Amino acid sequence: MRPSFGDHVRIRRTAVTDGAGIAGLEGQVYGETVPSLTGVQVIGPCPDDFALNVYIEERASDFWLAPEHVEFIDHAAGSEIQIAGKRLVRRADGGWGPPAGGGVRRGPLGALIAWMRGLPRR
Repeated sequence: MRPSFGDHVRIRRTAVTDGAGIAGLEGQVYGETVPSLTGVQVIGPCPDDFALNVYIEERASDFWLAPEHVEFIDHAAGSEIQIAGKRLVRRADGGWGPPAGGGVRRGPLGALIAWMRGLPRR
């Protein structure tokens, strides 16, 4: 399985990753690209012209790597993203969905919002 956006991964031990000092470290996939189009600097060769951006918290940095240098661990269930004001949470199956409770805030404001969502639309 090729890792994709949001996945929890481990950097495989290769000459390239050993040389970069990141072999065996874990991180999260933050992006994907075609290096020939975007010009990103990929660590090591990238024979398929496809690279993953892996953020490694331990290094507080991200690295572009060919997929063969990255090993899938899991889908990082519970990770959250926000796109155009909409919060999404990663599920164990790799999909994304609304937070538990539909993302409605707790407390009086959340109750009001939930009540207003139940009103008929014109």
